[in-house]
Amino acid sequence: GGDMIERVSFEGTSFNEIPFRFEAGTPDIAGIVALGEALDYLGELGLERVERHEAALIGHAQRALAQIPGLRILGDPRERRGALAFTLEGAHPQDIGMLLDLEGIAVRTGHHCAMPLHARFGLSASARMSVGVYNTEAEIDALAAGLRRIAAMFQ
Repeated sequence: GGDMIERVSFEGTSFNEIPFRFEAGTPDIAGIVALGEALDYLGELGLERVERHEAALIGHAQRALAQIPGLRILGDPRERRGALAFTLEGAHPQDIGMLLDLEGIAVRTGHHCAMPLHARFGLSASARMSVGVYNTEAEIDALAAGLRRIAAMFQ
C-alpha cells in the first residue's frame, strides 16, 4: 500500500522509486491532526509560559527529592529541562518504577538511550521523572512521598 510497491506477483515483487518505496500504508492522519491541535494549544499557552511552568516544577522536584535519604539526583541542575533522573540506594530502578506504578505514578526506568552516561557514573540504570504543561506541584509531592516510602522499604 501507499505506493510502496510497483508490482506484486508469485514470481516476485518490484518496489517503486525512492522516495515512494518508503511510504508504506496510509499516513497517520489522526496523528497529524492531533499534532496540529497540540501545536495550536502550545501556541495559545505560549512557549515561555510552558518553560517557566516546567522549570518551576523541576525546581520543586529537586528540592523535594533532595530531602529523601539515599536518593541521588543525576546531572547538572543548571542544565536540567523537563526531566530529572535519579537513583535510590539499595533499590533497582525497575523496582522503583513498579512500586510507584502501584501508586498511580509513572516514571521511566532503564538506560534512557544514555548507556555511556550511565557507565560514566558507574550505574546500570536510573529512574527518570518528567514534567509537562499538565503536571502540578501536588503530583511532584506524591512522587516524593512514594519515593520516601520506597526508600524506607529498601533501607
